[in-house]
Amino acid sequence: MILPALPIGFGLVAVTALAAVAARRTNLPPSIFLVLVGLGVGFIPGVPRIALRPDLVLTLLLPPLLYSAGVGMSWKGFRAHLRPILLLAVGCVLFTAASVAVVARYLLDLTWAVGFVLGAIVAPPDAVAPMAIAKRFPVPNRVLTILEGEGLVNDATALILFSFAVTAVVQGGAFSPGLAVGSFAAIVIGEIFWGIAVGYGALLLRRHAHEPRVEIVLAMLTPYAAFWVPESLGGSGVLAAVTAGLFVSYNGPRFISPATRLQGFFVWDLVVYLIEGVIFLLTGLQARVILDSLGGADWTRLGLAALSVTAVLILVRFIWVFTGTYLPCWLWPSWRRHNPAPPWQETFTIAFTGIRGVVSLAAALSIPLMAGPAPFPERGLLLLVTFAVILVTLVGQGFSFAWVVQKLGLTALGKREADIAKGREVQARVAGIDAALARLDRLASAGLAPETVDILRRRHSDRRAYFVAACRDLESGEAVARSTALQLEFLDAERSAIADLYGKGALDDDARRRIERELDLDESRIRHAAESGASRVG
Repeated sequence: MILPALPIGFGLVAVTALAAVAARRTNLPPSIFLVLVGLGVGFIPGVPRIALRPDLVLTLLLPPLLYSAGVGMSWKGFRAHLRPILLLAVGCVLFTAASVAVVARYLLDLTWAVGFVLGAIVAPPDAVAPMAIAKRFPVPNRVLTILEGEGLVNDATALILFSFAVTAVVQGGAFSPGLAVGSFAAIVIGEIFWGIAVGYGALLLRRHAHEPRVEIVLAMLTPYAAFWVPESLGGSGVLAAVTAGLFVSYNGPRFISPATRLQGFFVWDLVVYLIEGVIFLLTGLQARVILDSLGGADWTRLGLAALSVTAVLILVRFIWVFTGTYLPCWLWPSWRRHNPAPPWQETFTIAFTGIRGVVSLAAALSIPLMAGPAPFPERGLLLLVTFAVILVTLVGQGFSFAWVVQKLGLTALGKREADIAKGREVQARVAGIDAALARLDRLASAGLAPETVDILRRRHSDRRAYFVAACRDLESGEAVARSTALQLEFLDAERSAIADLYGKGALDDDARRRIERELDLDESRIRHAAESGASRVG
C-alpha cells in the first residue's frame, strides 16, 4: 500500500510535537522517547508501514543538520582538539569496521566483503543522538567538543568505506586497498575545498542581498549546494557540508547582518528541531519494516549476530579511545609534557558515548537488493543487526548517560567550568559597555546634544550595573533573577495597557502590532541577558 507523502509528513510532524511534550513531562531525553514512540506505533494494528527512504535521509534531512552543527561548533575548539577528533572520526571508524568484519567472518561465517559492509554501517556514532543527550547535562566542554567534532566527520569515513565495501560485494569480492586509499584521500581533499568554496560563495551572495529573508533562503540552500555536488560525483557530501558550516561560522560575523542573525537563529532552530524529531521517530518506525522483511529467518543466528556485533562495538571503542589517549603519554615523555593526558573520567565518557543513529540505518536500508544476478548476501541480517545496535546504544547508553557522568563526577566539574566561562563572558560584556561609554564621552566632547548623552549614558550605565551585579552574585544568580522578574512584570503591565487601549478603539491594528513586536523583542533581550548573566545549572 503506497501512502501519499503529504499526510505521512503531517502525521510525523504532529506525532513528533506531541511526543516532545510528553517527553518533557516525563523528563526523558526526547531522542530516546521518540524512538520508543516510533517503535510502539509501528506495531499498532492497522497502522501502515512507513519505510524510511535512505535517499530522503542522506540527501534531504542530513545536509542541514551537518551544516547547522558546523555553524554552531567553535572553530577554535575544533582546531584545538583536532587530534582526538580525527583519531575517533577516522581511526576509530576504520578500526571498528575491521573488528566487526573479523567477527562477521569467523563467528557469523560471512564473507570479508559483506563483513566490511556491516562494519562500515555500524562503525560511526551518530552526529545527532549523542549531542542531543550529552547537552542536557553540564559535562566539560572538551568532552562535548570532541563528541560533536567526531559526529561531524566520522560519517564521511564510514559512508566512503561503505561504498567501497558494497562495490566489492557486487563485483564478486574484487577490492584494491591502494585504489581505495587514493580515492579516499581525493574525496576528502576535494570535499574540503568544495565546502570552503560553497561557504565563501554563499557569504558573498548574502552580503550583497541586503534582505534578511533572502539571506536566510540562501543559508537554507547552502548545505544542499555543499552536499549534493560531491555526493553525485561519488563522494559522501558530509565533509563538504561540515566544512561549509565551519567556514560560515568563522567568517559569518564579517558578512552577516544583525537582522539576519536574529531571524536566522529562530528559523534554523525550528528546522533542526523538526528534522531531528522526525528522524528519531522514523528510526523507531523501522522496527516493523525490518522484521517484516526477515520472513522465516534463523532467529538464533540473528540474535547471536546482534549481541556479538553490539558487544564488539562497545568494547572496541573503549580500547581505541583509552589506547589513543594514554599510549603516547606512556611511550614518549616529551609528548606527555606538551600534551598532558586528560582525566580518565573524561576519556571514559567519550568512550561510553558511542551511540549509533539514523545514518547507520539509512546506509543499511540503502544496501541493494541484488548483487549481480543473485540477491545481496545476508541483507536481512545486516538490517536487523544495524537496528539492534541502534536500539541498544541509543536506549541503553542514552538512559544510563546521566548516571555515568554523575558517578564520574563530571557534572560537578562541568558546572565549575561553566561558572568560570560564564564569569568571563559577563566580564567581557562589562568591558564592551565600558568601551561604549568611552566612545560616548568622546562624542559628548565633540558636541553631541547633552540630553542625548544623558539618555544614552543612563541606558548603558544601567546595563553595566546589571552585569556587575551578575558578576557579584554569579554563584546563586539571585540578583539576576530578581531583576529579570521585575522587568518582565513591567512588560506585562505595558502589554495590559496596550490591550486596553486597543479594546477601546484608541489604537489601530498596525500600531498595536508594532508596539507588540517591540515589547516581544525587549522581552527576548531581557531573557537572553538573564541567561547570559547567570551561571548554568545542571
